[in-house]
Amino acid sequence: MHPHAQHETTPHYEGRRLPRPEEEVVDQGLGFDLGTLVSRRRVLGFFGMGAATVGLAACGATGASTGSSASTSASATATASPSPSPTALATQEIPDETAGPYPGDGSNGPDVLEQSGIVRSDLRSSFGDATGTAEGVPMTLELTIADLAGGGVPFAGVAVYVWHCDREGRYSLYSEGVTEENYLRGVQIADEDGKVRFTSIFPACYTGRWPHIHFEVYPDQASITDSTTAIATSQVALPKNACDAVYATSGYESSVSNLAQLTLATDNVFGDDGGASQLGATTGNVTDGYAVTLTAGVDTTTTPTGGQLTGDGAPAGAPPGGAGGTPPAPPAG
Repeated sequence: MHPHAQHETTPHYEGRRLPRPEEEVVDQGLGFDLGTLVSRRRVLGFFGMGAATVGLAACGATGASTGSSASTSASATATASPSPSPTALATQEIPDETAGPYPGDGSNGPDVLEQSGIVRSDLRSSFGDATGTAEGVPMTLELTIADLAGGGVPFAGVAVYVWHCDREGRYSLYSEGVTEENYLRGVQIADEDGKVRFTSIFPACYTGRWPHIHFEVYPDQASITDSTTAIATSQVALPKNACDAVYATSGYESSVSNLAQLTLATDNVFGDDGGASQLGATTGNVTDGYAVTLTAGVDTTTTPTGGQLTGDGAPAGAPPGGAGGTPPAPPAG
């Protein structure tokens, strides 16, 4: 037979001679498969089709391969796991505590929560008509609020009001010398992760109380003008190693002797468990500042017992509920 005629009868695929004429197209060997893939990629490139499409086309060279791909895809879809449920952030409710005599929420004289500008993240300066700024070692506070009634998931949308004393142990709105200031007070709305974040300064340690930060949780921003709607009132304890470092810096001199007289176990608020459930995790240093974090579980199915001005850890001699006036300096609660 003429060589040319023999060549014409040799099986071809897409214009290329099959190296194994007796076998099917899919069994022609790696070299032939790669050549076919490259050829198809060039063609598909004209249509703007990606490499993933090329791979599918190569797998679909025969009906058997296409069926296998479809079967694999269907199997993967059938066995795909459903989206996991949100992980519980907390299972324990944050202890209810006193708001102390200087909450500034309208329950004892001044009400900063009715003032425009209270929803803010940076608490260091006063706002509105007040102009003062609290000096001290920088501190950020991040609270994560968990909805225990919902399974411990992030409590998005709640409003969290935070307040604490300044470097001298004074509370704005109440203490002598800062009654016209409203610094170190502010509200943030929890994001989808249940988090609120504040920029502030590290608070002092004053007579009779372990260094701490107060906070109240409200159902939403619209509720903050009525302190009776708070669904939780508690405090964050600050760790001793951070306190010791901060109080060795200028401006915190009185805190050194005050802290020396206290322990978390003997504090009249944190003493129940030594602050175990309220002790903030703290990182940083006095130069760059400290970051304090705490997760607080809030259970809306229980009746809040915190927030009162006296009792439950409020200092002796604190002014009665609803009483105005100027507290002693340094403050006692």
